[in-house]
Amino acid sequence: MRESVNPPSLPTPAGYSQVVRVSGGITIYIAGQVAWDEDGNLVGATDFEAQTRQVFHNLAAALAVFDAALSDLVRIGIYVVDHDSSKLQTIRLVRDEFFGDITPPASTLLGVEGLAVPDLMIEVDAIAFVED
Repeated sequence: MRESVNPPSLPTPAGYSQVVRVSGGITIYIAGQVAWDEDGNLVGATDFEAQTRQVFHNLAAALAVFDAALSDLVRIGIYVVDHDSSKLQTIRLVRDEFFGDITPPASTLLGVEGLAVPDLMIEVDAIAFVED
């Protein structure tokens, strides 16, 4: 069972849920996904939008291994190098393309100094939940 809630005592966010509760089922933990294609090549070396799109594509591919989908996500963590408001708008645009009308997961966005490898601009880790 999954229940997403935006309590009336907290502001209603755009694109994510304040609280998600799950019970039963299987939890899937996904390591941080970056803008590498299936051959390990960096996609969009200087293009934040291209990197963001590849990251969400990789996230969907990771979920598919266990017959899960983006709609099964209960939490995502987004890490952005040199974060500013224009990057937030790009993340929202791409995220909405991938999420469509699904109930959004809980989400955290952090600006970071750098990621594991130079030229990476964004990384997303996640937790998903599927019924048994």
